[in-house]
Amino acid sequence: MSEMQQSWSDHKEFWKSRRVIVTGGAGFLGSHLVQKLEERAAAEIIVPLIEEYDLCNIDDINRLFSKAISEPPPTNKLSQPGFIIIHLAALAGGIGANRARPADFFYINLMMGVQLMHEAWKRGAEKFVAIGTICAYPKFSSVPFKEEALWDGYPEETNAPYGLAKKMLLVQAQAYREQYGFNSIYPLPVNLYGPRDNFDLETSHVIPAIIRKCIEAQERGDKQIVLWGDGSPTREFLYVEDAAEGILLAAERYNGKEPFNLGSGMEISIKNLAELIVRLTGFSGTIHWDTSKPNGQPRRALDVSRAEKYFGFRAKMPFEEGLRHTIEWYRQHRSKTSG
Repeated sequence: MSEMQQSWSDHKEFWKSRRVIVTGGAGFLGSHLVQKLEERAAAEIIVPLIEEYDLCNIDDINRLFSKAISEPPPTNKLSQPGFIIIHLAALAGGIGANRARPADFFYINLMMGVQLMHEAWKRGAEKFVAIGTICAYPKFSSVPFKEEALWDGYPEETNAPYGLAKKMLLVQAQAYREQYGFNSIYPLPVNLYGPRDNFDLETSHVIPAIIRKCIEAQERGDKQIVLWGDGSPTREFLYVEDAAEGILLAAERYNGKEPFNLGSGMEISIKNLAELIVRLTGFSGTIHWDTSKPNGQPRRALDVSRAEKYFGFRAKMPFEEGLRHTIEWYRQHRSKTSG
C-alpha cells in the first residue's frame, strides 16, 4: 500500500465510526467539507439548514442535538458512532457588510457559537471544532501573524464586532477544556476563495467581487471598474478545498488547546490581486481606486508552521490556478449566484 493510500485509509478509519454535525454545511466552505466527509465515509453527516434551525435559538439547538443523538444511524453503519460538531455557520461578509450590520455580526456569531459549544459539552460530544477568523487578529499585528499575537491589540475597526465574537469561541474552548476536559479546537482560517463562493456585491469578499466586476464590465463594454481603497493592503488567500482538508485533518489529528492558523503562506497586495484577476478574466479596461472608501486591515499574512507541525497540513492549490477555477465556475453558474 502506498503512502497516499495508507493516508486515505487512515482518514476513513477515523470517520467511519463518527457522526458529524456540520453547521453551515450547505454554505461555501461547508459544502466542500461535507463532500470530503462523504468521501471519507463518515458514519453520518448532519447538516442543519437555516430554514429548519435558528442556531441563535436555544430551543432549535436542543432540537438539533436531540435529533442527532437520539435517532439511530443508517442501518448499514456502526450502531454507536461518536459525535463531533464542526461549527462553520457564521454571518460573514466584506467590509461593506460589516460596516452596515455591526450589531448583527456580533450578536449572531456570538450567540450561535457560545450556545452550541455549551450544549455540545452538556451532551457529551467527543469534539467541537470551533472555526475562528483571521479578523480576530489585532489591526497592526506583526507579519506574518503568529497565533501567540492574538491578544496583542484590538482588531481592525471595520470588522472588530465579527472578529471579537468569533474570538470568544477560543476563550470558551480553553475555559471548557480547563474546567471540564472538553475537547474543543480552534482553527483560524485566512480569507477563502474558490468555486461556490458568494458573488453578491453587497456581501461578498474581495476575490469574488473583483471577478464579478471584471466579467460584467467586460460584457457591457465598460472601460473601467471601481474598487475600494487604494490597493495597498495585503491579504493571504486559501483555496476552499485546501481549507476543508485542513479542518478535517485537525479534527482527526489535533487535540490541543492552542489555536492554529490555516493559510497558504502567500501574501499579495490588493492592487496586484486586482491586476491578476483583470488579466485572467480578459477585462481590457482600467481600475479606478476609490480612496474615499476604507482599506481595511493594512496587512494580513499568516505564519502557517503550527498547522504543519501539529497535524501535517500544507496548502496545495497554486494561487493562479485556484483563481482560474473560481473564474470558470462563476462563468458557468453566474445566473444562479449573482445577487
